[in-house]
Amino acid sequence: MGVLSFFSELCSNYSSHGSAKKRKQLQTVEIKVRMDCEGCERKVRRAVEGMNGVKSVELEAKQNKLTVTGFMDPQKVLKRVIRKTGKHAEPWPYVPYDMVFHPYAAGAYDKKAPPGYVRNVADDPKLGPLARASSLEEKCVGAFSDDNPNSCTIV
Repeated sequence: MGVLSFFSELCSNYSSHGSAKKRKQLQTVEIKVRMDCEGCERKVRRAVEGMNGVKSVELEAKQNKLTVTGFMDPQKVLKRVIRKTGKHAEPWPYVPYDMVFHPYAAGAYDKKAPPGYVRNVADDPKLGPLARASSLEEKCVGAFSDDNPNSCTIV
């Protein structure tokens, strides 16, 4: 299979007259956009489906979530949604509840988050230390875990 891909790449570079193009990778972009009605959903879907490289578009109206899969730049998708729909849009700010050690810490818990999700604060320099577990907490949790075979000797 390596030989075929080599010749395919060689032919594609030859046909483009020497200009080497960087191929975009398949990406999944998740965006938070407020959608109140079916008209809003239709407007958002049409704004994104017309882009080059888009393979699939999924809308979850209850969560105000747009998921776009394809060979495109995530920033271009975000800008296109804002420009075509006139709505406020931002990258999907939530992660599953299990991904954060302290989901009820200030900044992580968000009343507007969909069920089972909290705000992603791991990369935030101000709120990150509040939501992360310290090394002492990790040791204590590991000592009394059901997965630890030596936990019976401690208890």
